[in-house]
Amino acid sequence: MSRIIILLFTFVFSISCVYCEFLRDDIVKYIPPDTKKPEQNTKYDYTNTDRVIIPLKITAPIKSQNDLYEGQDVCFEIARDVRYQNEIILTKNTPVYTRVETIINSGMNGIPASVIFGNFEIAGIDKNKLSTCFEVFGHDRSLWVFPLKWALTPLPPTGSLTNFIKGGRVRISKNKEFHIFYYPNWGIKS
Repeated sequence: MSRIIILLFTFVFSISCVYCEFLRDDIVKYIPPDTKKPEQNTKYDYTNTDRVIIPLKITAPIKSQNDLYEGQDVCFEIARDVRYQNEIILTKNTPVYTRVETIINSGMNGIPASVIFGNFEIAGIDKNKLSTCFEVFGHDRSLWVFPLKWALTPLPPTGSLTNFIKGGRVRISKNKEFHIFYYPNWGIKS
């Protein structure tokens, strides 16, 4: 019986692969010939992966993602001196300006909220040599909600009740440290 199922699956999979290839060839005909490719940043050489960790702390605590909105400017500061090749390149308490890129609200089943910060600006540092973003999560309750859900599933409606347990909100205190990366050897191609 299992051989028949495997043969049937193989037959259906091979037919679907041929059909998808046919569709791809058919769709390509409808793409206009003057379609431009996305622009690439070809000015910079990103081959060297030496990086320096920049520790950040927020200047004013954030108690929930309700205090933030997408596009808002937020100020962090450098938590301690940053060195590269035995030379201080950034001093403690230097302001780092960033923007709230995305806010994701907490979800059902204990999925936490998150906030993505990006577009970092540090005086004297080329922003093309910095990390693009970092994400801060709320309290993840799914680690205990999912086992509870499966434990209650044999009792018909009770397992579904855990769907209403929401994840934690984003809270950022002044003593929480975040890291972004500075790539000092990325530079303009010669």
